[in-house]
Amino acid sequence: MQADLFRVAMDSPDDISGVAALIEGGECRAEDVVGIMGKTEGNGCVNDFSRGFSNFVLLDYFSRAMGKSREEVEAQIALIMSGGTEGVMCPHFSVFTKSENGAGDGRAKRLAIASGHTADFFPEEMGRMAQVRATADLVRRLMEEAQIESAADLHFVQVKCPLLTGERMADAAKRGKSVCTEDTYKSMGYSRGASALGVALAAGEVAESALSDEVICRDWSLQSGVASTSAGIELMCNEAMVIGNSAAWGGDLVVGHSVMEDAIDRDAVREAIVNAGVAFEWSLTPEQRARVVNVFAKCEASPDGLVRGRRHTMLDDSDINNTRHARSVVNAVVSSIVGDTMTYVSGGAEHQGPPGGGPVAAVVRAG
Repeated sequence: MQADLFRVAMDSPDDISGVAALIEGGECRAEDVVGIMGKTEGNGCVNDFSRGFSNFVLLDYFSRAMGKSREEVEAQIALIMSGGTEGVMCPHFSVFTKSENGAGDGRAKRLAIASGHTADFFPEEMGRMAQVRATADLVRRLMEEAQIESAADLHFVQVKCPLLTGERMADAAKRGKSVCTEDTYKSMGYSRGASALGVALAAGEVAESALSDEVICRDWSLQSGVASTSAGIELMCNEAMVIGNSAAWGGDLVVGHSVMEDAIDRDAVREAIVNAGVAFEWSLTPEQRARVVNVFAKCEASPDGLVRGRRHTMLDDSDINNTRHARSVVNAVVSSIVGDTMTYVSGGAEHQGPPGGGPVAAVVRAG
């Protein structure tokens, strides 16, 4: 088994020409695609329909390419769109494939992946323990499927999760059920937080006895160093992709990770790349840059209003949401290291690394 990762730019949320070129040019088969992570140029908030737009166009393409229904395509391919490409971040797709092209030698660990989804959630389950447990069960199943034998080999778990809307809250009320919050924007954070704690539970980073509805988005000491969760209006379940290393897999890709302590933690970005196998002190050489396939990071505006003791105004800007500020900053930091603005940076890091920081992972070609 071999995993591959292809990164292609998009000119608009409905521009899948780069993905189509991969398949029609013979670089990969449609049947081998197991996940696509996209950075789309919407606002990344509740009403960011660029995510659903990209999903729709991708589903339509793969349905025709494989002669399958859209439902069958959704069961095979995790389509995880993250809105918001502020600053210099380049909109793009990261296409993950799994094929029989290579085989592991039982010694060298190579990139291992698996994707899947939970059942749909009821609105009253979002942001609560039902979502935590379902996510943990899914991650455990995907780790087993990918033959990622230990949490030490699990380096990034990307989850796309749902959010609450007025209609969804009304449905819960009609059935006599309460929801975690009546603020649709805050529901994104609760859903991301519950999903992240599910990853932490599966990875052994937190004990289930420490978890309850009351700690979600309240006890920030509970966190995952590998979770990356993104909420959207376009689904009712959690979709997940586990990314790790396994000696059972072949190919030449390896993933490593670290955790950014704050939005300008350049050292953590460097550490993720070094942990994946590209050793450097301060700057990557052109040859080393060519080995970095993509970097994936989570971020948020520090909730205490400070970055290394200096006041920031991201939380006080009524014109631009703070997650948009944070994505712009962290993408600039990552881009300055890898020399490329086409990196995946997602905002909203509840329970994903320490407050104001977030996990960061790098997929590189082995030396």
